[in-house]
Amino acid sequence: MEPIDFFKMSGSGNDFIIIDNRNRVVDEADLSDFVTKVCRRKLSVGADGLILIEESDAVDFKWQFFNSDGSCAEMCGNGARCAARFAYLNQIAGPSMSFETAAGIVSAQVSDSLVKVQMPDPAELRMDYTLELKDGSVLISSVNTGVPHVVIGVDEIDGVDVVKLGREARLHSTFAPAGTNVNFVSFQKDGYIAIRTYERGVEDETLACGTGAIAAAIVTANKTRMKSPIKVLTRGGEHLTIYFQDKDGTYNDVYLEGDARIIYKGRLWEDAWQ
Repeated sequence: MEPIDFFKMSGSGNDFIIIDNRNRVVDEADLSDFVTKVCRRKLSVGADGLILIEESDAVDFKWQFFNSDGSCAEMCGNGARCAARFAYLNQIAGPSMSFETAAGIVSAQVSDSLVKVQMPDPAELRMDYTLELKDGSVLISSVNTGVPHVVIGVDEIDGVDVVKLGREARLHSTFAPAGTNVNFVSFQKDGYIAIRTYERGVEDETLACGTGAIAAAIVTANKTRMKSPIKVLTRGGEHLTIYFQDKDGTYNDVYLEGDARIIYKGRLWEDAWQ
């Protein structure tokens, strides 16, 4: 392949490589291998995920979204905000847009670096059941917000061993074969919730997870009757705002709002994926 132009972007600390692939500049013969290599930190650009922007016959564009391990994911809220701002800045779409994802068509509104994205309606909400782990049982809730998530309430967010517990729950037989993302959530006295997330596909804690923030907000609303919007403090120190309609415990019209920062624009040389 020839050198490839790209943007490095960050959504509340979740970072992505974004490429305009409408002219098929990326060789799709072995995309998974390409993704894993350019997402390597210190050896290449490094990122939590990679997004390819492609042509759509139905809406403004479509994307292919990849986790850093090369696997595809149906949805990523922080990635969706970054993709929307990328599309606006590169004149692929106007400030109000719609685009195709594996989880369906989503819409977005761009206002400078702030982006608000309509997300898929939550599904498969299951509250307060027990998961057996090596060191004992934990009470969890789960919901699919475009991708599957487990939510675990904790008293002290800073003291959680996110990688150890998150990895064990992510690989638990209850969620086989696809696995799940795992979120640890703590209610803060100022009226917002704090979150730490172990992300499937990254296989580590990330600084933010948009679909995880939505899962945390929906579970919190169901437990406490907390009203929309709910602010979620990510590990990266940024707040995500979750908007939703609650009709007797059924949640829809879900929006995720937060920043979508341009870190830099660059050019990938062959060395980046060798």
